[in-house]
Amino acid sequence: MKKVKTLFMGTPEFACSILEQLYLEETIEVVGLISQPDRKVGRKQVIVPTPTKVIALEHNTPVYQPEKLKADYEMVKEIQPDLIITCAYGQMVPDEVLSLPKLGCFNVHASLLPKLRGGAPIHKAIMYGEKETGITIMEMVHKMDAGDMISQKRIPIESYMTMGDLYHTLMKVGSELLHETLPSLLDGTYTRTPQDESQVTYAWNVSKEEEKIDFTKSYREVYDHMRSLIPSPVSYGICMNKKIKFWAVHESNLSTTKPNGTIVDFVEENHQVSLAIAVDGKLLMIDELQLEGKPKISARDFKNGQGKHYLNRVIE
Repeated sequence: MKKVKTLFMGTPEFACSILEQLYLEETIEVVGLISQPDRKVGRKQVIVPTPTKVIALEHNTPVYQPEKLKADYEMVKEIQPDLIITCAYGQMVPDEVLSLPKLGCFNVHASLLPKLRGGAPIHKAIMYGEKETGITIMEMVHKMDAGDMISQKRIPIESYMTMGDLYHTLMKVGSELLHETLPSLLDGTYTRTPQDESQVTYAWNVSKEEEKIDFTKSYREVYDHMRSLIPSPVSYGICMNKKIKFWAVHESNLSTTKPNGTIVDFVEENHQVSLAIAVDGKLLMIDELQLEGKPKISARDFKNGQGKHYLNRVIE
């Protein structure tokens, strides 16, 4: 059986599940990976390979990392792929590339399109209070995430889920949907469903301003905002002129009359100590936190350390 020459384009951990699924498909030969260039990471600015690059090299797959694909896509012409699959690549794919593979170009996107087009659909699904999300496989066009939809799979967003929880759930859903959809992509029997432009919303990358919590918002909005940024980039507030990052949070039914953002007390439930913050007449429980310039700690350790100095202070 002749395998389909497939070029994959993707960069972060999320795209790894899609790449790994392609390696498992008997009908597919992964002939190349295009990812973003390796970047410097951390305080020491060490150059770290992209997650997809690590996997591709383990499979002896050629890796290409152009700084700007629209100006450097000759390698795609040389590869002559039959099919291009993309997932969280991070750059717009030029029309010259989209027109090359005879079977087409398809993108695996982590939202229920036409909702949440853009680079942060998982963060924003939680931040915006969506009750469900999912994966959409679509045809690629010049406009961002605007192509006809080929297949979709929905999942609920549970109230306890952080961005990290949803991220890893959708990785699994994405690889499953790709496996189910591939046969129709290869034989051309898939159906196209145009996106309803009147229903389009966007999920732009999380800005620095969005990392700061506004404690004047409703309880649900504050809770959703915090969990939407766990474990990255992590939300924060300002107290005693220093940042406090919120690494783990859960809801409670306890009420309070204290002003929004007030650190009310330490509460122990089910052998777990939490830092209780007043939000919209209720207490929001912080289970892990990080003071500026310090490592992440549990609320229990914070209580046993300098936590008492923060009681009745207001986080802004």
